[in-house]
Order: sequence, then C-alpha cells, then structure tokens
Amino acid sequence: MDKKSSLIICTNFCNGKKHDFKLFKDSKVRWVKNIQGIVDSGYIGIKKLQGTSLAPNKRTKGKPLTKEERRINQNISSKRVLNENVIGRLKRFKILSDKYRNRRKRFGLRFNLIAGIHNWELMHDNRNQNTRKAIGS
Repeated sequence: MDKKSSLIICTNFCNGKKHDFKLFKDSKVRWVKNIQGIVDSGYIGIKKLQGTSLAPNKRTKGKPLTKEERRINQNISSKRVLNENVIGRLKRFKILSDKYRNRRKRFGLRFNLIAGIHNWELMHDNRNQNTRKAIGS
C-alpha cells in the first residue's frame, strides 16, 4: 500500500491457512532500499530480509519493554493505522472476511478486482475533492 495515496500496489495470497510472514518469504517480493516497510509484530525476522523495515519490539517473559521501546512501538502503530484502515475497507467485501466458497482458481482475480475498485474509488474521490476546492465550495 502506498502511504501517501492509500492505493494498493501489490497483493499476494495462498491456499489454506498460512502465516503472513511465511507468505511474504515464499513470495520473493522485496522492496527497494529507499522504501520503508512497516509491519506488525508477526513479522519477526523481517529485518534479515529487508533491512529498511520497521517492526515493533516484543517484550520477553523476564524483560519488559523500556519507555523508549514503548514510544517507538506507539510510533510504528500510528503509522500502521493506515494499512489497517485499508484492510478494513477491503473486508467490506465479504470475500475477505468470510469463508470463500467459490472456485479457488478465481480468488486471485476477484481479490485483484476488489483492490482495483478500492483504488478507483480513492482516485475518484480525490478528483472530486480537488474539483470542489477549485470551484470554492
């Protein structure tokens, strides 16, 4: 997802239950060094694959987080809110929130169509807002 525009850039999915980080590793998708990926705490070890990624710190059983680490985690979470909002918008389409009961072959096509609809709506809304600003209403 693009942070500035909230447009979906890349999608990936698999059959059955698979952890997000495992799916990321298997996909071989990587971003360039000047791009920073913001991930959740499930992506432990992503810094080995992507040095520019931001992942929150996790406390261990005997060692709680320091105030500085909590502040950093809060900063990362505030940046991740945009991603979570986009995921929430996509879940309005029941294909993502409920069990998928159609042919598995078509899931990728349908998911990409939903992402395209999301992107189109964002671009369409932004164009209307710019038009309203130009008109002065």
